[in-house]
Amino acid sequence: MKTTLPALLAVLMFGGAMAQAQDEPQTKLPRTTLSVGIHQIDTQLATTPEQHQTGLMFRKDMPQHEGMLFVFESPSRLCFWMKNTLLPLTAAFIADDGTIVNLENMKPQTTDSHCATKPVRYVLEMNQGWFAKKGVKPGAKISGRPFSP
Repeated sequence: MKTTLPALLAVLMFGGAMAQAQDEPQTKLPRTTLSVGIHQIDTQLATTPEQHQTGLMFRKDMPQHEGMLFVFESPSRLCFWMKNTLLPLTAAFIADDGTIVNLENMKPQTTDSHCATKPVRYVLEMNQGWFAKKGVKPGAKISGRPFSP
């Protein structure tokens, strides 16, 4: 019994830490700078399934010049939702060459699906209104890594 009690306590402590981590925003992601026209975006990169799943959940704010780029292995008709996401966001669904295919405004804490109109590998989430304020529409080109050589 002595050996199982410490193991049980370790599992309970680890499980509690995992539950807490799932309720906190992810902040230690790699970054890159993207551009659209004259506007630069300080972008966090979500590249793993775990990073995709958490995305911008639990964030209370995000600077206007920042966003999150979701990078997937192959193009598909990606759909996003806003469960546990506190900020109103706009998702830009982006083709491999950096062309914005479509923009979708998303309401916080909803499970409504917002989907690409054609297969894409990239989705850039920004504060809602950023694209409109900058005059960025579908057909605009995003540049920077991974869109530029």
